Amino acid sequence: MSLLRTQKSGRSGTQRVVTWYRSGGLSAVVFALPLLLTFLYFSWGPIVRGLVLSFQKNNLVTTPEWVGMANFSYVLADPQLPQATVNTLYFALLALIFGFPVPLFLAVFISELRSTGWLYNVISYLPAVVPPVAAILLWKFFYDPSGAGVFNSILGWFGLGPFAWLNSPDLAMPAIVLEATWAGAGATAIIYLAALTGVRTELYEAAELDGAGIWQRVWHVTLPQIRGIILIMMLLQLIGTFQVFTEPFLFTGGGPDNATTTILLLIYRYAFINGDFGAATALSVLLAGVLCVLSVVYHFLTRRWSIT
Repeated sequence: MSLLRTQKSGRSGTQRVVTWYRSGGLSAVVFALPLLLTFLYFSWGPIVRGLVLSFQKNNLVTTPEWVGMANFSYVLADPQLPQATVNTLYFALLALIFGFPVPLFLAVFISELRSTGWLYNVISYLPAVVPPVAAILLWKFFYDPSGAGVFNSILGWFGLGPFAWLNSPDLAMPAIVLEATWAGAGATAIIYLAALTGVRTELYEAAELDGAGIWQRVWHVTLPQIRGIILIMMLLQLIGTFQVFTEPFLFTGGGPDNATTTILLLIYRYAFINGDFGAATALSVLLAGVLCVLSVVYHFLTRRWSIT
């Protein structure tokens, strides 16, 4: 009986292969193979190369030297790493508390407008059109610590300031978070607006018939209906804030007193100032590992909320 079953399964397998071949399966594989190899080379090739580089002493000039785990030991023992980690976590916390609700509020506000919603939509998206470097240079002018600075002049009307802003270890990071929120809120609000179009209008109509005001409709209808998108955007923001580089690099260069030195800025110093690409890649691998663990933990913690 077992021999007969083996013969039948062998025949059915052969028949499936013949059917797949006659239906053009081989032609599809041949057609897709170059695209697949190109994708693997440009997507996974750098990842594999980075993993190899993290175990080497390499300045991209001399012959690489295999050092094993020495790069990881070096970056973990670096006295600047704890400060950079704390700064990165501080940036992520401020961006989550103050920056995350802003695009959601913008999207809800714009969706409630009927005739002029398109105008506010365009205005909110304009910061995303401005090149990041140009925007940061403009905001550096706004953050002028003298009394003639734009922000200090405005606050001076109310008897406040002047504040040192980027020159203050206490204010530098909140100032960077403020600019980053302004730059990214518009693009994120567009995503929320797209999600809001999927909310059924009869739910709002039923809430209005029950006497619900705008804030009650937002809390009991809008937020529950787009809860899955909110959770996804929160994860993406956490991953993005852990990789913040452009703002600290252009605003303060990590100062004052390393108050804005982030992990990616430390990686930049390893690679392009010290010329130690092995250590830079090792810290990058560690950061990628932490983000992977964070994503998995976040997924299991929010899986029930996103489907209920």
